[in-house]
Amino acid sequence: MWSHLPAFLLACLLIAASPGPGTVLIIRNSLRDRRAGFLTVLGNESGVFIWGLAAAFGLTALLDASEAAYDVLRLGGAVVLVVFGVQTLRAARRGGGESLTAERPDAEPGSPAHYYRTGLLLNLANPKAGIFAMAFLPQFVPAGAPHLPTMVLLAAIWAVFEVGYYATYVWGVDRMRTLLARPTVRRRLEQVSGVVLIGLAVRLATDG
Repeated sequence: MWSHLPAFLLACLLIAASPGPGTVLIIRNSLRDRRAGFLTVLGNESGVFIWGLAAAFGLTALLDASEAAYDVLRLGGAVVLVVFGVQTLRAARRGGGESLTAERPDAEPGSPAHYYRTGLLLNLANPKAGIFAMAFLPQFVPAGAPHLPTMVLLAAIWAVFEVGYYATYVWGVDRMRTLLARPTVRRRLEQVSGVVLIGLAVRLATDG
């Protein structure tokens, strides 16, 4: 098991470095403040762990075998992405010329649970994540190792590793807060995030 760990962590790094909806949402929420970004990371990685558990118990095989179940989740996930994208574009319009800095904590308020839920929901809304977990994790189960506990352990390591990786995104956005707090810069970032989320929704909906 442990001899496979370096290769597994390298694979996790390559996966995390591939941009996706979770990355966009983490950066977008990190623009609010560091807490919002980190809670989004925790929600996203809770989703990663849940998909890993589903793969360990063979539940994601149902998505692979049932076209109807996969399509329902795929289209539902596309709707979630569109909603998040539209909300982001509306936030960009509301921002207008106002400065959203630490002096304005009331700017787009959200509870800790809100940011955690958005990260979790966005991850779970993507059935491709479940199919990928089913294909990815078994490759690193050593021959003769107990399948279920090893898969669960790998899923936990995967999620924890990505928490650390995406925390650097949150830290980076926080370090650039002086620049990103400028109304025009923030508004453009919100607009780009919204368009990207809607584009990913279209891709998910049309890519069967």
